[in-house]
Amino acid sequence: MSSVAPEYPDKIDGAVLKIAGVVVLGAIMSILDITVVNVALPDLQTTFTGADNPLPYATVAWTVTAYTLALATVIPLTGWAADRFGTKRLYLLAVALFTAGSVLCAMANSINMLILFRVLQGLGGGLLMPLGMTIMTKAAGPKRMGRLMAILGVPMLLGPILGPILGGWLIEHYSWHWIFLINLPLGIAALVYAWWALPSDSPEPTESFDFVGMLMMSPGLALFLYGISSIPEEGTFFSAKVIGFGTVGLLLLIAFVIYSFKPEHPLLDLRLFANRQLTVATITMFIFAAAFFGGLLLVPTYFQQVRGESPFDAGLLVAPQGIGAMLTMPIAGALADKIPVGRIVPFGLLAIIGGMFAMTQVDGDTSYWGYIIPVLFVMGLGMGATMMPIMTSAIKTLTHHQVARGSTLLNITQQIASSVGVAIMSVVLTNGLKNDKLVSQAQGFQEATKGTKDPALIQATLPKFPAVAEIVASAGSNPAAAQAKLMSAVSDAMGKVFGSTFLVAAILVSLTLIPALMMPRKHEESHFADDADGTAPPVLIH
Repeated sequence: MSSVAPEYPDKIDGAVLKIAGVVVLGAIMSILDITVVNVALPDLQTTFTGADNPLPYATVAWTVTAYTLALATVIPLTGWAADRFGTKRLYLLAVALFTAGSVLCAMANSINMLILFRVLQGLGGGLLMPLGMTIMTKAAGPKRMGRLMAILGVPMLLGPILGPILGGWLIEHYSWHWIFLINLPLGIAALVYAWWALPSDSPEPTESFDFVGMLMMSPGLALFLYGISSIPEEGTFFSAKVIGFGTVGLLLLIAFVIYSFKPEHPLLDLRLFANRQLTVATITMFIFAAAFFGGLLLVPTYFQQVRGESPFDAGLLVAPQGIGAMLTMPIAGALADKIPVGRIVPFGLLAIIGGMFAMTQVDGDTSYWGYIIPVLFVMGLGMGATMMPIMTSAIKTLTHHQVARGSTLLNITQQIASSVGVAIMSVVLTNGLKNDKLVSQAQGFQEATKGTKDPALIQATLPKFPAVAEIVASAGSNPAAAQAKLMSAVSDAMGKVFGSTFLVAAILVSLTLIPALMMPRKHEESHFADDADGTAPPVLIH
């Protein structure tokens, strides 16, 4: 076993593409499953109890929350486990756990069983992304990292877009079980492919497991994210549930941060932040991910709630964003290998900021092809030029032995940021709709007259909702015309609320420019081979 640093060719060769295929397949399974279940939540409300006794939305939403919490809880263990067991064996275990969890989810006969099996799925899914980044980075070497990160970025950007399309199609044509069963053939293929394609590594564990750190970090992260993810349900940042769980989680995380500088090998190596480039990239990633994932939530929701599109059609309408990202991502990846990322990322951010500000002008009948789709395409171009160069910048100057722990740091940052971003956007949107007089009164009027076609009863109810009554009166005595005018007015009002929420997202993305302008604007040497002289276990490349 040689202690000499491996030689890496400049071009992406077949051996590296073979490894990249494994990682992308695993990432697709993990990320798709985060979004595809969202579409099934209305079905899950009646699946286990019948249409006459639907489960509360807050209960079925735990199928999403449980997966996310398990995902976040296991991520901190990835760096230690990769050193201890080797990346190939750990990756195979992660795929097996995820696939087994998927099959069990499809077999669940109660909501509590489904939530429990989603935890098992999340334990496997949480290992896949940081492990994938570690495997790809070690296979690519410093000169090809940007191009390889661009490949890994495809499922990260397309997962939230393709998830609703796939979920909507499976539920529409088959049943909710298939959103989980589809992972069985994918999982088997990933296991066979990974066994064949991944290089066998010989781990030489030199670090003891940080049990004290785990007792603070994993529960702290889970409690904090649970508090944050409860914000949309509670409708405020200041409910007892949000403050209680969020505060306890935050205190545990603060305690972990203070403690983590004491042991020689902590669960999460915060000493890596001594690397300025990693620190700046992580801050940029946090703000960008919060704005990006929060804003990403708004687009399909606008198509469904304001324009009345089905989940499947909403997913198709969001696809131009993914197409734009696919076009610029390989270009940005290739550029990140040749020029400093500080000269790439700001241009991508400007495209996203322009798109977000353009979305503030949407209303209830904004043209799809004349306005919204071109704007989404431009935002996609910006996304493809932003996320992966940021990750490349973060990892590029880490040494060979730091890659697994650096990948873990980045994945935790992204997980926390996306949860915070989704919570912020959900609260802004929910409160905006609640505070809009016409929207809230129209909803109240609909509930008060639900199930009745008696004109006299409808007329008697109208005075209780003056904003609705005013629009109905302006339409004259034609009931059909009154209903059409009311729906159009409510749609416009909701569109304006969405526009105001996009403004918040646009401001958040604009803030990303501050740390992005601090990213390297001059060439910096990679330190990837610095510890390949025998101080770290070598990785055998095919």
